[in-house]
Amino acid sequence: MSEFTLVLENIHKSYKTPVETIHVLKGTNLKVPKGERFIITGPSGSGKSTLLHIAGLLDMPDEGFIYLNGEKINKKSDPELSKLRAKHIGFVFQFHHLLPDFSILDNVALPLIINGEKPKEARKRALQVLERLNIANIHYKRPSEVSGGEQQRAAIARAIVGNPDLLLLDEPTGNLDKQNTLELMEILKELNEELGITIIMVTHNLNLISYFTRHYALSDGILIEE
Repeated sequence: MSEFTLVLENIHKSYKTPVETIHVLKGTNLKVPKGERFIITGPSGSGKSTLLHIAGLLDMPDEGFIYLNGEKINKKSDPELSKLRAKHIGFVFQFHHLLPDFSILDNVALPLIINGEKPKEARKRALQVLERLNIANIHYKRPSEVSGGEQQRAAIARAIVGNPDLLLLDEPTGNLDKQNTLELMEILKELNEELGITIIMVTHNLNLISYFTRHYALSDGILIEE
């Protein structure tokens, strides 16, 4: 078993526009040991989300290699990538992406049900995760009926309900006030320390660096450890 949850090796990624080719990632390298909390900072447009999408197997690089728990991921089929994501990776984005017509509980249980778990057992596990995040009291409400901080906690609950090895967060505090931002950082720290989930968060908010064990800055398509 590899000591690293994720390894990105010489990652290149470009996008073509009608007038030019934009080289977003230029030989990016990253090794993330199991159980670490990484924060990656950089201004808007620096390629942070592109990097996170590649780390989460949502996109493939033009060049370079991805290793998840020591397994080389390149050349996997879409169904294989989907299974790897479902088993090993949780995602949280700036917008919560909760389904508006479902209760908080059913939103959190849905990934388990999709993966074949019986609804009753899935809801039981989902409620346990909501309890851990101190929002079990809103389990019956719809996303529009709860606060922004509660919505984002529910999004985290949905991301970790399947016990992933890796939790990826893309500007998760972008829509939160200062108090909810600090509470969210404490939750991530607890999940990392108590459950051993490896965490990578990308953000432009430099005030959050102290909550993480390692800090990288993305500049001109290259990651630099700070």
